[in-house]
Amino acid sequence: MKHVSSWLLIVTLLTGCAGFSGRLYPIQGPLSAQSPLPIYQLHASIMQSTITATLQNGEVCQGTWGPLTPDNPSSNAMSAQWDAVYGQGFFIAHILGKNGLSSGVATGNQGTTLNVEIFIAQPGQVSGVAADNKGNLYKLAF
Repeated sequence: MKHVSSWLLIVTLLTGCAGFSGRLYPIQGPLSAQSPLPIYQLHASIMQSTITATLQNGEVCQGTWGPLTPDNPSSNAMSAQWDAVYGQGFFIAHILGKNGLSSGVATGNQGTTLNVEIFIAQPGQVSGVAADNKGNLYKLAF
């Protein structure tokens, strides 16, 4: 039942939209050294539980996402990435043990795997991180 209530919370907090879009800003890894800094688009569909990101050279990554309950062992899988993006101790202070965390994996048509986490603290307070299999860490901003 917690899984369902978390999902309903996310849907409610996003005001019933069919989806939402964000931008991926590389902050660590090879892409973060490029000038100008590349910025990529990510779209998350609520009704279909899908995520799509368009990366470098037009690579399209597609996958699914869904809520993580606080007691799910996977809910702290990207804690180090949250701390790297938002500051040391951020994950423990703001996310650990709370509802509103969602996770997803998108696979690209050119070999990239993108792990994404989105945290909705309350309406209008959405943050996220992503990491790919090429050593890049992203801040996900909505």
